Amino acid sequence: MSKLFFHTLPTLTVILIVAAVWEISANSNPETARIWASPSRIWTATQLNWPSLYSNLVVTTSEALWGFALAIVIGIALGAILYLSSLANAALMPILTAAQTLPLISVTPFFLWWFGFDDSGKIALVTLFSIFPIAIQTSRGLRAVPRYFADVALTCGASRTWTLWHVQMRVAARQIFSGIRIAGTYIFATAATAEYMGSRHGIGLFLQSAYNATQAPLVWAATISIVILTGIVMLAVICVERLLLGNPADDNIN
Repeated sequence: MSKLFFHTLPTLTVILIVAAVWEISANSNPETARIWASPSRIWTATQLNWPSLYSNLVVTTSEALWGFALAIVIGIALGAILYLSSLANAALMPILTAAQTLPLISVTPFFLWWFGFDDSGKIALVTLFSIFPIAIQTSRGLRAVPRYFADVALTCGASRTWTLWHVQMRVAARQIFSGIRIAGTYIFATAATAEYMGSRHGIGLFLQSAYNATQAPLVWAATISIVILTGIVMLAVICVERLLLGNPADDNIN
């Protein structure tokens, strides 16, 4: 517990200092206060608009988590295919790379035309933009596994499929989790941006309404909520990784 406190203390200290400077500077100038709403104004606006903010956050969270879950499953499976088949790697890698470079703002209209304003379109977008790092890190992790791990399992009578999923995947798990962490950093931003461009509900629509009404505190409240939710997801991924694989520091010691 003390170790956790020691690691989080610097971050908390920086946040408090930034919040204090922000509060003072925002209140010192009316023009600054209008755009850079002070933390106290943001907190007040959050309390007053919490029912609406919360209901929209629930929608965005559902879209982001469903898309993230699908991306993990598809990404790991696709990474395994890229590892197993050089033909698949040659055929799919350029497509995956191209899909990753597509601007979200140019892709979203097509998903709106296909799926309408339903949540399924936002889930599909989150999945699409989250698959790439998971698939790439899975493929790279499997390629980095020393050959003798598979050789020992195959010599003991294991099938190639069992060896892949129970031996090689286990050894490559650290790198696979790194891909999952990368993907998790922008699932809420992707969902919110898609909602901003067209949706019936969600934090993106909340942001758009706040922007149109020139309500800077509400824009900040929605933005900070996205940051907090992203942090929670990242913490959850780290906890799952440590639960399944242990502390990475222990690997270095061993």
